[in-house]
Amino acid sequence: MQYQSQAVAKPYFIAAIGLFIGQILFGAILGLQYVMGDFLFPEIPFNVARMVHTNLLIVWLLFGFMGAAYYMVPEETETELYSPKLALILFWVFLVAGALTIVGYLAVPYATLAEITGNDLLPTMGREFLEQPTITKIGIVIVALGLLFNISMTALKGRKTAIIMVLILGLWGLAIFFLFSFYNPTNLVLDKIFWWWVVHLWVEGVWELIMGSILAFVLIKMTGVDREIIEKWLYVIIAMSLISGIIGTGHHYFWIGTPEYWQWWGSIFSAIEPIPFFMMVIFAFNMVNKRKRDHPNKAAMLWAMGTPVVAFLGAGVWGFMHTLAPVNYYTHGTQITAAHGHLAFYGAYVMVVLAIISYAMPLLRGRAAANSKKSQVLEMWSFWLMTVAMIFITLFLTGAGILQVWLQRINENPMGFMEVQDKISIFYWMREVSGIIFLIGLILYVISFFVGGDEEEASS
Repeated sequence: MQYQSQAVAKPYFIAAIGLFIGQILFGAILGLQYVMGDFLFPEIPFNVARMVHTNLLIVWLLFGFMGAAYYMVPEETETELYSPKLALILFWVFLVAGALTIVGYLAVPYATLAEITGNDLLPTMGREFLEQPTITKIGIVIVALGLLFNISMTALKGRKTAIIMVLILGLWGLAIFFLFSFYNPTNLVLDKIFWWWVVHLWVEGVWELIMGSILAFVLIKMTGVDREIIEKWLYVIIAMSLISGIIGTGHHYFWIGTPEYWQWWGSIFSAIEPIPFFMMVIFAFNMVNKRKRDHPNKAAMLWAMGTPVVAFLGAGVWGFMHTLAPVNYYTHGTQITAAHGHLAFYGAYVMVVLAIISYAMPLLRGRAAANSKKSQVLEMWSFWLMTVAMIFITLFLTGAGILQVWLQRINENPMGFMEVQDKISIFYWMREVSGIIFLIGLILYVISFFVGGDEEEASS
């Protein structure tokens, strides 16, 4: 059953995809700057392009999560959203704040941006991924609190399912841990510890709850498997994610001046972190094998099945590859880290957001359960182009990282950083080609929503 207030998810999904395109365009610019250092300089310096690339990633995923929440909550609680008007107001607040922040990064020097946005009153700027001006961070908190108020009030008056409880817990965690971005101690060790309380506890903690609940929702809708079975799996996966993810934060504490015991704690618990991702793979394939119906939206099913597989590879396998302290001693901060980051983000979060958009958008646009067959074929092409391109990006960055570790850190006569970068530039060129193919796949994804219309569906 469709609920009228689910329509507020639509602008969130559209904004998410628009910002995703921006993120990949800046990724392509960055890739070229790796091999052509003066590309677009001084208009877009490397540090600014990198800031825009990573900030757009966070913002568009947040738009995707919010859209997913607004779509799922009415259907799961079996009641209309508490305030659709509030959801739309918050959408425009978030979009305008995000757009102005990106314009600020591109238009004025970062130090000037800090000055004009009052960073001296409450210093929060200058940290990787958290470069947003303090005023933008306050805006993010307001939008998050508004979202939480809206969906919590809806859940209170409606049916309370495990999926909604896990989703709300994940969103509350997202909002609470973001508050540490306002704490900026002068001691560098303390600064890094609490910085990871935002970055790690988001992507390896509470975001996994959001991912699990979205995946469970899509699988219930598309397979028709009993809710009880899916919810039992969800509880076990989420418990494993939180236990391994929270203590696994220690793998970031290895070399920042913290006590030595973190090398053991961090290594042991981050070695357990791949387990919930592997469980997600088994869970998803089990549910599809037990399915009681074949859903017409084959493209959405492909994204849903691809999510746990690529997440297990990126977060699990590539994460484990360099998470143990004796290995991390050599690989820390190399291109191996970048390889893991790219595949993990894509598998765990990009794909699950694309899965819920792929499932929900045809319904939101009144196209029954799925887009036309022609549209779905195009979307499946986009899935394979993006996924294979991302795997190659990861492999090329891994090759660059292994060579970097050898030449710069293990070799008897270690080379200087820039000399090594020159030696591994072939990997950067291949990564750039893969990035362009990824962009083509993303453009196909967007085009697929405009292919085939009512006439074709009526005749099929």
